[in-house]
Amino acid sequence: MPDASIPNAVEIRGLSKTYAGVAGQPPKVALKDVNLDIPAGSFFGLLGPNGAGKSTLINTLAGLVIKTSGSAKICGYDIEKEMRQARTSIGVVPQELSIDPFFTPRELLDLQAGLYGVPKKDRQTDDILRAVGLEDKGDAYPRTLSGGMRRRLLVAKAMVHRPRVLVLDEPSAGVDIDLRRQLWTHVKELNAQGTTVLLTTHYLEEAEALCDEIAIINNGELIACEATDKLLQRLDAKQMMVTVDQDVGTLPDVFAPFNVEQRNGRQLIFRYSPSKTNSGEILTAIQTAGFAIIDLATKEVELEDIFLHLTGGAETGKL
Repeated sequence: MPDASIPNAVEIRGLSKTYAGVAGQPPKVALKDVNLDIPAGSFFGLLGPNGAGKSTLINTLAGLVIKTSGSAKICGYDIEKEMRQARTSIGVVPQELSIDPFFTPRELLDLQAGLYGVPKKDRQTDDILRAVGLEDKGDAYPRTLSGGMRRRLLVAKAMVHRPRVLVLDEPSAGVDIDLRRQLWTHVKELNAQGTTVLLTTHYLEEAEALCDEIAIINNGELIACEATDKLLQRLDAKQMMVTVDQDVGTLPDVFAPFNVEQRNGRQLIFRYSPSKTNSGEILTAIQTAGFAIIDLATKEVELEDIFLHLTGGAETGKL
C-alpha cells in the first residue's frame, strides 16, 4: 500500500517549460504554470490533444527535460535537488518503440535492472516477462518481435526496479485486444498493490474505464482535473433514442419543449439536460402524442464529449 505519510505520489507546482525559438521562430511555451497533485496509489489519467504538453510534462518528471521554472516532486523527492531518489521512484513507458537491437529481452531487462542497482538475487526478470506475455521470447532478438511485443517489452523495462510511480505513455497503441487486456490486468494488479499509475492514452473509453481521476491539458495549461465521475457530470446532457410504432411525420407540438431529432420516420432522438428535464416528461409527451414505444435506449455523456467540449473540438485521433 502507498506510504500514508506521502499523500501525493506526484506534486507539481507552477511548472513551466519554454523552448527557445529556432530559425527566427518565437519561443514555444510547452507548459505554463501547471499545478497538479497525483494521489499515491491512484490510477490517474492525463489527456490532451497533440502538442498539448503531455510528453513535456512526463519527460520533465523523468529528468529528460529541464524545466524553465516551478517545481515537481515524486514520492516526496524533488526532481532536481533529490534527482537520484526521484528517478528511482518512477518508471516510464515512452511512446517511441526504441529498443536496443543487440540485446534479447532477458538481457535488456537484466541490464536495466543493473543500471538501477537492483541486486541479481532481487531481480524478477522472468516474472516480468511472463506478466507482459513475453516469457517465450526471452532469448529472441528485438528485430524478430512485432510492434505489439516491443511495446510490451518497454512496459517490462519500466518495471524492473519496481517503481512506486509507473508512467504509461500510450502503452496500448499497436497492441491487439487480447494483449491489451492482458497488459491492463497486470497494471491493475500493480495498482492494487500500491503502485501509482499515470496513463496517457488516445483510447478515451480506456481512460474512462481505468482511471479514477483525470486531468486534461491543452496548449500547455491544465484545464481540468477531477474524479472521473465528476468530470463526466460537467456536461449536463443526455440522449434518449426512442422508436415508436408509426411514422411520425410532422413533429407534434407537445415535443416543442424538447430538442428532438427525427430519423428514419419512426426513430426520435431527444437531447436534454437531466438537471432540467425528467426523462418521465419525455415519455409522457410521447404517449400524449399518441405513439406507442417499441424500443428505447439512453446514452450517457462520454469522456470524448467532455474532452471535445473542454478543448474546443481538438482532434482526438491521438491525444
